[in-house]
Amino acid sequence: MTSKSKIMLVDDHPLVREWLANLINEEEDFEVCGAAGNAREALGLLGMVEPQIVIVDISLEGGSGLELIKDIKAIYPNVEAVVLSMHDEMLYAERAMNAGAAGYVMKREATEKVLEALRAVVQGQLYYSHAVNAMLVQKHVKGVGDQPTAIAGLSDRELEVFQLLGRGYSTRQISEQMNVGFKTVHAYCARIKEKLDLANINELVVRAVRWHESQQPR
Repeated sequence: MTSKSKIMLVDDHPLVREWLANLINEEEDFEVCGAAGNAREALGLLGMVEPQIVIVDISLEGGSGLELIKDIKAIYPNVEAVVLSMHDEMLYAERAMNAGAAGYVMKREATEKVLEALRAVVQGQLYYSHAVNAMLVQKHVKGVGDQPTAIAGLSDRELEVFQLLGRGYSTRQISEQMNVGFKTVHAYCARIKEKLDLANINELVVRAVRWHESQQPR
C-alpha cells in the first residue's frame, strides 16, 4: 500500500479547515496530520506532526501567512507550502513564491484545484495559474510586463498593514497583531500613504476598506 503524503492546514476559519480536511482525507494518497488557526500555533505544531506540505491562508489572526511561510522555510526547508486564499493571485502569487510557496490556489476555484496543486507539489513541481506563469516569464525572463499597480508596489509588511486597516484594525491593534512597535506601524502607514499618494490617515483607511471589500468573494 502506498504511503500517504501528510498535509497540515493553517486557516483561521474552522469551517474552511473542516472542508479541507474532509476533501483531502477522502483521497487515497493524502491525509491531514494536523490543523492550526494561526501562525504561532502552526509553528508549534509543525515539529510534532511533520507534514510534507502545509496549506496556508494569507490572512491569519496573529500574523501574515506570507511571514509564516518564510518562517516555515527557514526552520523546515524540506516542508513545502501551498497558499489557499481569497486574495487575487495576480497580486499575491509572486509574493508567495518569493516567500517560498510552491503553489497558489484561490478559494473560489474548483475543489479539484486544491488536489491538483498538492499532487503537483508532491512531484516536485510548482503550481501557479497560466496567467501568473505568463506574467512571471515576462517579468523575469523578458524583462517586460504590465505596469504594477500602486498597491502591488507595497512591500509585504506594508501590504499586511494595509490589509489590516481594511479589516477595521486600529494602529494599536495592528501593532499587537504584527508584534511590532506602535512607531513602526506609523512608519509603515506613512510609506503606504506616500506610495498611494494619499493625504492623511483618513484617506488611507477609506482606501484600505474599499480595497478589502473588493477582495471579498462575490
